[in-house]
Amino acid sequence: MKLILTQDIDRLGKAGDVVDVAEGYARNFLLPNSKAKAATAGNMKLLEARRKKEASDEARKVEAARALANRIGNLSITIAVQAGEEEKLFGSVTSEAVSERLKEEGIEIDKKDILLEEPIKKLGVYQISAKVHPEVKATLRVWIVKK
Repeated sequence: MKLILTQDIDRLGKAGDVVDVAEGYARNFLLPNSKAKAATAGNMKLLEARRKKEASDEARKVEAARALANRIGNLSITIAVQAGEEEKLFGSVTSEAVSERLKEEGIEIDKKDILLEEPIKKLGVYQISAKVHPEVKATLRVWIVKK
């Protein structure tokens, strides 16, 4: 029996998948618990329309993320910190400090999405990657200067 899943089900499929299952499994478990619905022509059209809408929404999100990545790529931020001899910092500059500085520029990026291999511990210019969207990354120029 062909069904359209309305929820993710382990070892069967994800929501929106069209699956072929035994009639007893469909009749006794999937349909009564609203985990699936019959794969009729009307339901298939609704599923196809939903997939098209989701695809266009995702394309819009990716386009907005690319525009934000372009804006971030043209941006150069400066973080002033206290430093000692040999340009070593007292403490370090973390992804949280970079995120806070970006907020001051009007760009909201979570500190988890700023990709630093390790905290910055010396003065200088750094190229830092930020994940704007799962498919889009931006490179930001960060100047670490002495206060």
